[in-house]
Amino acid sequence: MTFYGNFAYKLMICHNMSKKTKIDFKAFLKKFPSVEMPVTISDEVSNEFSKRNDPLPMPLIEQYILSYEEEEPDDMTEFVPCFKIKGTKKMDAVVYWKAGLMTYEYVLITFSPMGDMIDRRVIAGTKVENEVVVKSVATIDEDFNIFVVGGVNKDGNEYNPGNSQSVSLQLLQTGKIAVLN
Repeated sequence: MTFYGNFAYKLMICHNMSKKTKIDFKAFLKKFPSVEMPVTISDEVSNEFSKRNDPLPMPLIEQYILSYEEEEPDDMTEFVPCFKIKGTKKMDAVVYWKAGLMTYEYVLITFSPMGDMIDRRVIAGTKVENEVVVKSVATIDEDFNIFVVGGVNKDGNEYNPGNSQSVSLQLLQTGKIAVLN
């Protein structure tokens, strides 16, 4: 086998091994600093997370995020670790920011201690579709209640708070994200 042929063969073996090698769940969790509640999540804080937290390496994104995404992200989509919710006992709950084309979402995802996904939900963000801007903000309190308020801005008109909608969620100790109203 030539040098290049041997090199390519070794590279292929390493690539296939890395695809099958499971990355330790603790390495994923270390990317998310633990924070005390209450916390409010809005568009205005996304830059703070980007400045404070190291980006997620692609192997961690592939293993712990992409397999649970509802839609296939494009090549320009970014995933930024935000925080880990402190005080959970039988599960781990993290929030990450997903920045795609005209869609910016904060996603709460819960995992078993072994790293298996329990539940996932978009809890805040901004989405632009056909000149309609939909924005939502979430607050998570000390009891893991999540209050989400969202509004719509159509055709560049000023936002009307009377058109806001809200939903109350709760992060259960089982890892499920329950809708309360």
